[in-house]
Amino acid sequence: MSRGLDNCNPGNIRISPTHFRGEVQPSRDKSFKQFISMAYGYRAMFKLLDTYAKRYNLNTIRTMIARYAPSSENFTEGYIRFVAAASGIDADRHIDTRSERDMVAIVAAMSKIENGESANLADVNEGWRLFVEG
Repeated sequence: MSRGLDNCNPGNIRISPTHFRGEVQPSRDKSFKQFISMAYGYRAMFKLLDTYAKRYNLNTIRTMIARYAPSSENFTEGYIRFVAAASGIDADRHIDTRSERDMVAIVAAMSKIENGESANLADVNEGWRLFVEG
């Protein structure tokens, strides 16, 4: 099992001062956050991407992924191409982070890149529900 799935952190979100609902504290992983369930891990991904759009005006797959998976640590252009193709959304199209259709597809594709296996859509959808709930 991948580290992200083992941590219920399908986005491999690194330890930071930001606290997400459902986060295990302290994390037993020294580098990555842990969550109480996969749904809360997906919720954190939705929340993080929504913050990118609101706070930094990053509202395309290209700009979101460039921040989320910087080239200093990732093959960012390949990541962008994969997420765009898998989600069916052009990498440079404006994304509404409150669009369930777009965001579930984007986050599921990101999870596949991060963990090497397809996301369980029931978990992604539950993460969306938790995100919308607040």
